[in-house]
Amino acid sequence: MTSTSTVMTTGDPGHSVAEHNPTAGLAHDSRGGISNPILGMILFICSEIMFFSGLFAAYFSVRASAVQWPPIVKGGTDQASIDAAAALTEHFNLHAEPWFGAILTVILVISSVTCQLGIWAIRRDDRTGFIRAFGVTLVLGIVFLIGQAYDYSTLGFGISDTPFGTTFYTLTGFHGAHVFGGAIMLSVVLYRGLAGQFSSKHHDAVEATSLYWHFVDVVWIALFSTLYIL
Repeated sequence: MTSTSTVMTTGDPGHSVAEHNPTAGLAHDSRGGISNPILGMILFICSEIMFFSGLFAAYFSVRASAVQWPPIVKGGTDQASIDAAAALTEHFNLHAEPWFGAILTVILVISSVTCQLGIWAIRRDDRTGFIRAFGVTLVLGIVFLIGQAYDYSTLGFGISDTPFGTTFYTLTGFHGAHVFGGAIMLSVVLYRGLAGQFSSKHHDAVEATSLYWHFVDVVWIALFSTLYIL
């Protein structure tokens, strides 16, 4: 009776793995297809595409209805008001000094490259390479956020200064919030990676995070092209 019981317990390897391996259900589906974490991230990114499309549509609508873009601010009758309006108009011309925005773009593009290097590393079970690459990605994302905050402090106009200021800060502000959210996701994935929770057969969370980070990168390239070049 004891022998029969032992055979029944050990003769079902699938049951044994499911019972004793807590990560068995989280591994990639051997039958192919898209896992739930990646599918969920793809659907979320689709909703974010519609969100940013609405913001871009609002920007171009305001821009198309303006006589001059960036707008020319008219001051009062006194010299101080005239000078202040002229200075504000000059600050609106982001096309004249796009270099800092270009530097931020390069930083974010490099972070996207390092993120992809981390994906390739974990796919071949190179955990050290994965942790190193995602660590660099996180640092670059933080540098981008610091750079954007510094840029805000030097622009010379605020969110309430004409529709130009409103649309500019709305677009870049929401993008900055998404970068901040991506940095949190990278931190969580990096922490779990340091704990040894990912491998070549179990890294769906890593893949999902990389999809989000690439999306954030593409959105910023579109923002930089629209606000600083077009």
